[in-house]
Amino acid sequence: MEKPIRVFILSDNRLFREALTRIFSKKTDIETVRSRHFGPDATEDVANSGADVLVLDSPQFLNSEGLGLVREGEGKQQVKILMVAMKEDEALFLQAVKQGVCGYVPKDASAVDVVNAIRSVAQGEAVCPPRLCKHLFDLVAQLSEEAPSSSPHGISGLTRREEQLIPLINRGLTNKEIAAQLNLSEKTIKNHVHRILRKVGAESRFGVASACRTGIARQVSCP
Repeated sequence: MEKPIRVFILSDNRLFREALTRIFSKKTDIETVRSRHFGPDATEDVANSGADVLVLDSPQFLNSEGLGLVREGEGKQQVKILMVAMKEDEALFLQAVKQGVCGYVPKDASAVDVVNAIRSVAQGEAVCPPRLCKHLFDLVAQLSEEAPSSSPHGISGLTRREEQLIPLINRGLTNKEIAAQLNLSEKTIKNHVHRILRKVGAESRFGVASACRTGIARQVSCP
């Protein structure tokens, strides 16, 4: 028989702690190793508990150094962190992800949801509501678009989205036409075009093609 998942419950809400403890006591694969409120010694308590999963319900712990110390304690087992949040808040969710939380469930989740989330994070999986998962995907895509790329047009400093726009600009498409093709707003395209003109040193969109040819020629002539 496999060892049960050892859970540490950290919350200032006594009712929340007692409710989870009762739920876990009925599971053969989960056991509560400690249940307590937040405090100055909470970090050390979690790190020394031997817990596999830390369940917390407040961003208070996210705003302290405690979370990093729990996750990166030298010589100690890494504790997986599951946050039971008040609501599906995008800002709080992203903050939690940045701090290393690998499970995030809303406070109106069922007991089954919380138990399944504990089992998942204990196995190294990530858990979050579908809407917030989509938000995370959108953020990664946005960061990818904004990151500088190696330009095939011989111009350094262009983002991937700007790279995508250059052929369309060179084809003579208007901002409105480009926006429709890429499913973006016309204002967004206008801002991208403005930055492209500044980066390539062109006075108008008609000078983009010439700047690209100059950049490629410069690359080819380099040893």
